[in-house]
Amino acid sequence: MEFFCYHRDRDGSTPLRAEMTEEHWSYMDRFDLVERGPTFDDETPSGSVHVVDLPDVAAARDFVLDEPCYQAGAYRDVLLRRTAWTRPGGTATAGVLAIGFSEPTPYDGLAVPGDGLVGLGPLLSDDGARLLGAAVLAATEDEARTALAGFTAVEVHRWERGGRR
Repeated sequence: MEFFCYHRDRDGSTPLRAEMTEEHWSYMDRFDLVERGPTFDDETPSGSVHVVDLPDVAAARDFVLDEPCYQAGAYRDVLLRRTAWTRPGGTATAGVLAIGFSEPTPYDGLAVPGDGLVGLGPLLSDDGARLLGAAVLAATEDEARTALAGFTAVEVHRWERGGRR
């Protein structure tokens, strides 16, 4: 079962996150990550995206709450939702994370734009029965917004593929 996780940084937590890079990566090395990477406001880290395959909702909650930077107080909150992540084949290693929070009417799936789409998935309720939004990783904001056509509340963050260097 796949989960979309977005830890949002607490203001001023960049030095703490920098101190904890190895602890964060070591923790993440223990999991089957489908996608990962930091988000940025200008050049300042603003969060951390993970799409992870876990057995159930309880394991997903443990994943986000046991993460070392979360435990240390670097994050102000975390968005955790079931997903059915798709990787259309885009190879961009940097671009944007876009999250749409309102359900389009009618919902007939996410639009799949051109070659810059890295990954996308619905954001679902814990039981997988209700659509609560969608997330997209794309090379450009235009491609991300095209994929989220119909979602009225969209937030966009600069993103780059992360992980151990």
